[in-house]
Amino acid sequence: MNSLLLRGGQLVGAVGVLLMTVAVIVRLGGRYTFSGYETGTLLLGGIGAVVVGCFLLLWTLSERKAP
Repeated sequence: MNSLLLRGGQLVGAVGVLLMTVAVIVRLGGRYTFSGYETGTLLLGGIGAVVVGCFLLLWTLSERKAP
């Protein structure tokens, strides 16, 4: 279970960072939309994904047993 939470958190976090990076690059390029979505919406989606990834990683840490 911990392995699944760890990998899921890493994957979701990486997707969130990628989504935020795309939103920032598109906005710095002078466009307000990308593929039908506003850049603010993409940024918020990326932030949400990073938050979920952090939650999953924290859950993994809390499930570990002390030595």
